[in-house]
Amino acid sequence: ICMNISKSEITKETSLKPSRRSLPCLAQSYAYSKSLSQSTSLFQSTESDSQAPTSITLISADKAEQVNTEENKNDSVLKCSFADLSDFCLALGKDKDYTDESEHATYDRSRLINDFVIKDKSEFKTKLSKNDMNYIASSGPLFKDGKKRIDYILVYRKTNIQYDRRNTFEKNLRAEGLMLEKEPAIASPDIMFIKIHIPWDTLCKYAERLNIRMPFRKKCYYTDRRSKSMGRVQSYFRRIKNWMAQNPMVLDKSAFPNLGESDCYTGPFSRARIHHFIINNKDTFFSNATRSRIVYHMLERTKYENGISKVGIRKLINNGSYIAAFPPHEGAYKSSQPIKTHGPQNNRHLLYERWARWGMWYKHQPLDLIRLYFGEKIGLYFAWLGWYTGMLIPAAAVGLCVFFYGLVTMNKSQVSQEICKATEVFMCPLCDKNCSLQRLNDSCIYAKVTYLFDNGGTVFFAIFMAIWATVFLEFWKRRRSILTYTWDLTEWEEEEETLRPQFETKYYKMEVINPITGKPEPHQPSSDKITRLLVSVSGIFFMISLVITAVFGVVVYRLVVMEQFASFKWNFIKQHWQFATSAAAVCINFIIIMLLNLAYEKIAYHLTNLEYPRTESEWENSFALKMFLFQFVNLNSSIFYIAFFLGRFVGRPGKYNKLFDRWRLEECHPSGCLIDLCLQMSVIMFLKQIWNNFMELGYPLIQNWWSRHKIKRGIQDASIPQWENDWNLQPMNIHGLMEEYLEMVLQFGFTTIFVAAFPLAPLLALLNNIIEIRLDAYKFVTQWRRPLPARATDIGIWLGILEGIGILAVITNAFVIAITSDYIPRFVYEYKYGPCANHGKPNENCLTGYVNNSLSFFDLSELGMGKSGYCRYRDYRGPPWSSKPYEFTLQYWHILAARLAFIIVFEHLVFGIKSFIAYLIPDVPKGLYDRIRREKYLVQEMMYEAELEHLQQQRRKSGQPVHHEWP
Repeated sequence: ICMNISKSEITKETSLKPSRRSLPCLAQSYAYSKSLSQSTSLFQSTESDSQAPTSITLISADKAEQVNTEENKNDSVLKCSFADLSDFCLALGKDKDYTDESEHATYDRSRLINDFVIKDKSEFKTKLSKNDMNYIASSGPLFKDGKKRIDYILVYRKTNIQYDRRNTFEKNLRAEGLMLEKEPAIASPDIMFIKIHIPWDTLCKYAERLNIRMPFRKKCYYTDRRSKSMGRVQSYFRRIKNWMAQNPMVLDKSAFPNLGESDCYTGPFSRARIHHFIINNKDTFFSNATRSRIVYHMLERTKYENGISKVGIRKLINNGSYIAAFPPHEGAYKSSQPIKTHGPQNNRHLLYERWARWGMWYKHQPLDLIRLYFGEKIGLYFAWLGWYTGMLIPAAAVGLCVFFYGLVTMNKSQVSQEICKATEVFMCPLCDKNCSLQRLNDSCIYAKVTYLFDNGGTVFFAIFMAIWATVFLEFWKRRRSILTYTWDLTEWEEEEETLRPQFETKYYKMEVINPITGKPEPHQPSSDKITRLLVSVSGIFFMISLVITAVFGVVVYRLVVMEQFASFKWNFIKQHWQFATSAAAVCINFIIIMLLNLAYEKIAYHLTNLEYPRTESEWENSFALKMFLFQFVNLNSSIFYIAFFLGRFVGRPGKYNKLFDRWRLEECHPSGCLIDLCLQMSVIMFLKQIWNNFMELGYPLIQNWWSRHKIKRGIQDASIPQWENDWNLQPMNIHGLMEEYLEMVLQFGFTTIFVAAFPLAPLLALLNNIIEIRLDAYKFVTQWRRPLPARATDIGIWLGILEGIGILAVITNAFVIAITSDYIPRFVYEYKYGPCANHGKPNENCLTGYVNNSLSFFDLSELGMGKSGYCRYRDYRGPPWSSKPYEFTLQYWHILAARLAFIIVFEHLVFGIKSFIAYLIPDVPKGLYDRIRREKYLVQEMMYEAELEHLQQQRRKSGQPVHHEWP
């Protein structure tokens, strides 16, 4: 859209003298004079004239002969000034770097024209057809006349009796300037489709009203003198890289159209300044996504009845007047002809072949094409998901190394060896009625498995993951800034968002002046806002208390069935009753989690609507925060219980603490509580991912299959129009990308918060995300109706949530290492009570005797079971024969002090490293920051020069003298 001018415009153009505001390198790829008048007349033309072919830039031979050629120059650097605008100093579709050297820089005209001379026109047309966006039939479905593009689809049932509302709504839509065409469904006679087309005049009016930024000049890139040497170094490395094998993960750019949108300066569209924008074809000037957004904006603000609140397509869908509203897909996603030989039929087909197929799992994502088809919000989601998945690779590698380190050294562990050899050590009964004494060596397998996750590399991995989370988030901010610049979102801010219709209808009587726009708009009083916020917060706390109650119920269940499993008739269950109790509790807890999730969504939806957020982004952020709080507490409350409360307050043999004076509190396994934490995390993480994948892909597949079965036709049947095929697909979730983000953010919490107890979590997350990317892509392209292409500059409130999880991860990992694992007791024994404390023998293991030291004695005769002797239990208490039997020993207090000191040192050390890394990594790269500021400056100059030239052109037409400055 920024690459084409006509031959006549070039040959007739006259150059301007430089003005005092002219700046170097204000080059552009268009000739002005003729195109300005053409664009003005284009705006005033009727809709039926929209099929004019796009003109192509060609250079006349006469023009080429007037310049001196230099064949020996291979560098593409041009030096130009604004005075040479008429000689068009940019080539079609080529990215050039320009160097500012003086106030009135010059450029090599001969090289410029040589790059444009086309020796073989047929060869040029073939080349252009591969790079131009028009080589794909991306216009999508059309009206019956074959000219008007369908921008939106409304669906209703003929048997629905609310035809008065529909008639009023459709009449008002036509009054707003939209064109409607009705057509019945082929497969279902009761279904009626309303096809909506937005004409050019209406499109321009609302594009101006919504401040939509449109391209108006070709960018000229700025580099300073210092970049020359770097350019030579980069070209040298580029030559070396060409000798190396190509990365198989990189996409073949020749298979994708040259979008070219990032190569143009943009500005808010204005009908009064339409001569600023070079409009070669008004059918392709506004993209499909922009047209759909404008139509939806009109649908949301059109009345269907008298009354201030009777407005919007959303309410009409809720009351049943319409049953669906969606933008159509551009065509089928499959083709009978191979894409390699015949090319893609449309952008949807191209996305399926190069992105959504499972065979593309190792390829990079075509983010620019995703953004073009689905909008910036969905494009940013897939960019973030891809970045997160890529960053999981080093985390998974380090976690796997820690796990393999534990696996290799497992048999050499002094603690495991002592437990496996303790055949004469009997542990005290873990329950009152049906539990008997068991030998310590019965826990040999559990001790070895625990060592896999609780070894010398645990502390290192916890610190690594805390730093990794910071690096991931900081570099994502840089990646986001590059994407927002490339996608022209740097100046798109929340102030440009329109108010939600619900907010407008609720507070239309209370208007205040917007300090930014200076216009009156509805305002929510502070007292009303605080009251609604308090009600919402109360609802959140109520749901969190409900989750805690459910966890408490699972704890009671564990206490009740503990003795039942201990007396089970099946010997395997009887011998491993603790494992059976934990596994059953995990499964029940997972079922409770899934059931509560069903209620959370509805409650969060109503609480958010009760607050009446001002804009859509505020609504989404508020809803997302509630859903995260609900599900985070729901998923992690049982894990927090096992990590920090299980086995901590049980008392001692002969004096156990009991719940309701009836049920004895559950103790940890003789090998520790870490094995229970690992089991809880692995089961919930594994089952949750399987369930999410089924609901995201399996459920829509089943529903779409049933829809095809009902109409007895294939989903891509050529006899059925595209909008009817889209109707048979499943609609995107009403809450947009909330579920996708929520799933990944909760996974990020699993990956970082308790990673010290489960180092394989990053690996499981990586494997899941590789599948998740293609699963989501397949779902968006093939199984869902096309969502509304919405705009966004970042991932919203999720970034703040991720940063909060990173902080919480440092705290929880510090507590897991200090309290849940045996790292601190082993450390204290090794340097205070073990054989190495007093400079023991050189080859002696410092943990020799640790197991015996960590177990206390209890006299069995005190239990009244008719048994004599001593049993052992995990604690640091005095023996029965001491002066203070069963009192805490000095070693217990040493360990407690060491745990508290470790938590303080670990947190301060890791937080200091995180803050230092965040300070070192700026959110916006320095080069990009300078480039953005430079381009803002150039845009202002271009606007000035365009206005000046437009004024000169008007003076020429009227016969007045022409000035090269403002009068």
